[in-house]
Amino acid sequence: MNFDLTPEQEAVRKMVRDFVAKEITPHAAAWDKAAEFPHHVWKKMGGVGIVGTAIPEEYDGGGMDSITHAIVAEELSYGCSSIRGTYSVQISLVTKTILAWGNEAQKQKYVPGLAAGKLIGCFGLTEPDAGSDAASLATSAEEDGDYYILNGNKMWITNGGIADLALVFAKTDKSAGARGITCFIVEKGTPGFSTRDIHDKLGLRASNTAELILDNARVPKENMLGEKGQGFRVALSALDNGRFTVASGCVGAAQAALDTAKQYAKGRIQFGKPIAAHQLVQQLITNMTVDIECGRLLVYRAGHLKNKKMPNTRETSMAKYYCTEMVNRVAYNAIQVLGGYGFSGEYPLERIYRDSRVGTLYEGTSQIQQLIIGNIELGVAAFV
Repeated sequence: MNFDLTPEQEAVRKMVRDFVAKEITPHAAAWDKAAEFPHHVWKKMGGVGIVGTAIPEEYDGGGMDSITHAIVAEELSYGCSSIRGTYSVQISLVTKTILAWGNEAQKQKYVPGLAAGKLIGCFGLTEPDAGSDAASLATSAEEDGDYYILNGNKMWITNGGIADLALVFAKTDKSAGARGITCFIVEKGTPGFSTRDIHDKLGLRASNTAELILDNARVPKENMLGEKGQGFRVALSALDNGRFTVASGCVGAAQAALDTAKQYAKGRIQFGKPIAAHQLVQQLITNMTVDIECGRLLVYRAGHLKNKKMPNTRETSMAKYYCTEMVNRVAYNAIQVLGGYGFSGEYPLERIYRDSRVGTLYEGTSQIQQLIIGNIELGVAAFV
């Protein structure tokens, strides 16, 4: 494996980094306090090609690879994890899933708009009583002529309240377990489809989160994504993509925390010298640095396998598991370096710390990632 980034990847990193420094980082704290999604910045991201970097050129994307996709997620999260969360769902969970499972008419209808940021998508799998056990979802889809009638609720859906379309997973055969699940593209404005925003979150406050409500929602049959009964496979493939950008985003947030701690440590004088000269502070910085480098390499290894179109569930779960736990350690240690200042809103660490906590929960908890890795290593029955 070549550890050097290509000139194209370096150029994308610089472009996104410059955009983040100008358009995102200076405003992230205000967005967090207001708990508002910055639509105007999202439109700018779409306009300069950031949103569609990893989408094929034939669908108006940048045509770049999975490593570049990870770089974009990392750089966005360096400035604001809420923006990265929106990006991850938009591209990894929704757009790439339509590309993998959709017919050409569906791809032509939705992907260019998603790649340009003109459309926003969300991923409706989790329910009030179905989280880790996704196969137990209760949302139903009953056939009715040229339509399916969907009934149920989806919970904790990133982008749910601002989305133009949702990938919704529902039971078309309640007796078939996981094999009875089908995926549907449900558009905003569909009769019987509504949303309710979720507020007062610990973190990711500038990222919209909502409940999806399906009350006899009439969805045309042509909006079925993949074949009837393939929904569980669709969901698993999507999660392999989503977990990848969650992991890379955690690397970016951890890097931001480390850089803040280093800058502070060089300027803070205690006992007659900068605290950066004290060995125990150096130990904290060292542990954070090694943690981040390990996480970045795990992400790049998963991306390398994705680029080769090889199975990567194990490697993606390893990256997701390690990086989501890692960013919590790093944010904790960075606050320790700053002391009371790290506990205040004067520095971004308290926001990074709050934003990081959800990483070990969504798109498969740390415990689920351990089960996936353990099952693969032991060669036993696959888990979600």
